[in-house]
Amino acid sequence: MALDQAKKAEIIAKYAKGENDTGSTEVQVALLTERIKYLTEHLKTNKKDHSSRLGLLKLVGQRRRLMRYLKNTDLERWRTIKDALGIRN
Repeated sequence: MALDQAKKAEIIAKYAKGENDTGSTEVQVALLTERIKYLTEHLKTNKKDHSSRLGLLKLVGQRRRLMRYLKNTDLERWRTIKDALGIRN
C-alpha cells in the first residue's frame, strides 16, 4: 500500500529544502524509509507474501543507492538524514 497523501505531504514538508521541493535526495530517502517501515510491519504478519518481500528488497536497494550518492556529494547532509531517520549505515 502506498502512503496516503496527508502522510506524504507531512514527510515532504519536514525534509524539503524549499517550498516546492519534492524530489531532493533527503525527501526521497524519507519517503522510501516510511514505505520500508510499512512493508516491514506487513511482512511480520504475512510471512508468505514473497512479492511484497521482493518489493521491500528493491526499496532498500534504492534507498541504499540514494544514501551512497548523498554520502559522496555532501557528507554533512548524509549524517543529518541518517540520524533523523535512524538509518544504520
